[in-house]
Amino acid sequence: MLVLTRKRGEQILIGDDIVITILDAKGDSIRVGIDAPRGVIVHRLEVMKAVTDANVEASRAAASDGDTLAGLLAGMPKKTAEEPQKEA
Repeated sequence: MLVLTRKRGEQILIGDDIVITILDAKGDSIRVGIDAPRGVIVHRLEVMKAVTDANVEASRAAASDGDTLAGLLAGMPKKTAEEPQKEA
């Protein structure tokens, strides 16, 4: 990991087209501006982790719901198909 010290207003260039600007620093937090092309996805790590965890939990719930539904359907009496009536 590269560790840099920057002051307010100073920038960091990543590649040819991503610019990180230090906007403000107060106490234990800093404000960072990120200028990147539209095709570059920028996320906060804690948000991505929360979304990923929620998706994993939802897929587990969906799988167990499917198992529950399959069990309920398996216990239902089977209905035989009725033959269509012929008109005279």
